[in-house]
Amino acid sequence: MIGGDEAVQHDWSGGAAAPASNPDGAWPRGRFGMVAFLASEFAFFSTLIVAYLKYEGQDRVGPTPQHSLHLGLAVLNTGFLVASSVTIAFAAKSLFAHRVGAAARWLALTVALGAAFLATTAYEWHDLIVGQGLTLRTNLFGTTYFTLIGFHAAHVTIGLIVMVMLLFMLRSPQTRAKLAEPLELTSWYWHFVDGVWIVILMLVYVLSR
Repeated sequence: MIGGDEAVQHDWSGGAAAPASNPDGAWPRGRFGMVAFLASEFAFFSTLIVAYLKYEGQDRVGPTPQHSLHLGLAVLNTGFLVASSVTIAFAAKSLFAHRVGAAARWLALTVALGAAFLATTAYEWHDLIVGQGLTLRTNLFGTTYFTLIGFHAAHVTIGLIVMVMLLFMLRSPQTRAKLAEPLELTSWYWHFVDGVWIVILMLVYVLSR
């Protein structure tokens, strides 16, 4: 069962993860670095969203958001990402509590949910490109939409790659003791990516309709 309380379980046995220690109470440099990185990412996505909103509704030819976007698929994808935010939080909490097996299973479930998000996005893109003829060059909507959603999907992909790497590192007793803070910082990044998607859902898929 995912999220069990065993200290070490099955294939992930052999040593426990140690929580990050910080006796003087100061923030580690990794946390400051992640906050700075996320601040820059906030500015980046804000620019893309503002560009989308600025040019939305100005097209005279080609598909439009009102007739092209799949709100049902966007809501399904939101479910995947919201659930993945919960599972990665449990993964980080489990690793700090030395429950390596539980952390690995929660993290694997997070990867599966993120992969489901990308698969649903690919399905929607196939319909937009092949079924409706919407591409980057079709009109302003196509340009701004695929740029915004494409960069978000790229960030999801990067997060998944990092989580898969952490999963493999959790298998080794020599590396797992050092992963509590990296997994926590990865969860911050993932929560940010999920938050960006919720903004996209509201502004692109709901209000644009």
